[in-house]
Amino acid sequence: MKEKFQRFMTGRYGADALGKLMIGLAMVLLVISLFFRRGPWYLLALVVLILTYFRMFSRNVQKRYAENQWYLKKIGPVKGWFARQKSYAAQRKTHHIYTCPNCKQKIRVPKGKGKISIRCSKCGTEFVKRS
Repeated sequence: MKEKFQRFMTGRYGADALGKLMIGLAMVLLVISLFFRRGPWYLLALVVLILTYFRMFSRNVQKRYAENQWYLKKIGPVKGWFARQKSYAAQRKTHHIYTCPNCKQKIRVPKGKGKISIRCSKCGTEFVKRS
């Protein structure tokens, strides 16, 4: 049975990041359809699932790869922003993060040093802040 499945999947695209997002979207739509009986939620979930399976079993690997790359290009900045916010939140326990008034460069300063003069490493502007 395993060999038959492997032969069937040979040359097919399979699951990728866009496919996982589409499956998650279909699950959310199915849950919504449980609570709201009226509306197109169930049919919409089925359409998304059918499209997902179409993508997974497709033999047009180049087109599916291009679709996934487009999705990753669009989602990359959003993921980066959330990663930076998580990093800033972890650093806030021990450091202040200030923005240079001249060039907008972020500068990290340790907490508990009182009123200090900060020099921007990018443009050389000096400003006073409380740490």
